[in-house]
Amino acid sequence: MEDELFQQLTYVLNQLVSWFAAGAMVFGGVVPYIPQYRDIRRTQNAEGFSSYVCLVLLVANILRILFRFGRYFETPLLWQSIIMIITMLIMLNLCTSVRVAAELSTKRRVFLASDSKDEEIKVPKKLFLDFDWSSFWLWSRFVDYLQCVLTFTAAAGYVTYLLLDSPLYVETLGFLAVFTEAMLGTPQLYCNYQNKSTEGMSIKMVCMWTSGDTFKTAYFLLTQAPVQFWVCGLLQVFVDLAILFQVYYYSRYPQKPVSHTAHTTSAKAL
Repeated sequence: MEDELFQQLTYVLNQLVSWFAAGAMVFGGVVPYIPQYRDIRRTQNAEGFSSYVCLVLLVANILRILFRFGRYFETPLLWQSIIMIITMLIMLNLCTSVRVAAELSTKRRVFLASDSKDEEIKVPKKLFLDFDWSSFWLWSRFVDYLQCVLTFTAAAGYVTYLLLDSPLYVETLGFLAVFTEAMLGTPQLYCNYQNKSTEGMSIKMVCMWTSGDTFKTAYFLLTQAPVQFWVCGLLQVFVDLAILFQVYYYSRYPQKPVSHTAHTTSAKAL
């Protein structure tokens, strides 16, 4: 009787742990972006966050979902990708509106200083359908980002449908998904380098990146996952540590802001 009760208790505990782990896997990836979202919404300033972080995560998770059609993986990982895509679109929507509002405000100050009329104030619109590569991922409307994501998804989905029977393509698709995610921190790293500052960036977000990537890499190593998984995991940890070093360096040795014309509008729209 006691043995049966103990087995039932063990089963219940295992189920609870399994559900908790699945929930952490699904929602843990979006937690670092909550403080960043709140900071941007509170300050109405998106300059400290690179919009290309969103691009990297959108591409990585779309490819991961397509990879599942060729090689099955756990359902929580699928939901993780879906939740992450939704989160990145929400972030893009917020930061695009903040950036456009900031550009309009700057334009208004310039016109007022020159005694011009408000009705003359216009911010040039950059649209996805213009197919101007110099304006890529710098568009003025959220709908343009959405059009780009849908176009990429349709194109990648069509190619996957045609080559789904090719093991080489499926494995390459999986590697690209993992490697693209490993590049997550590089836009933020470059953004900080260009600005010579980490002001506006959520340090909490980077710390969460680092702890999550360290745990994930340790898991890959302990479970003897395929080499590309833990190599990409180590790369992620290295980039996270480099960003944290930037936080230390620029706070200890503040540098004069440099002119970042194209970059100011490019890498900070997330």
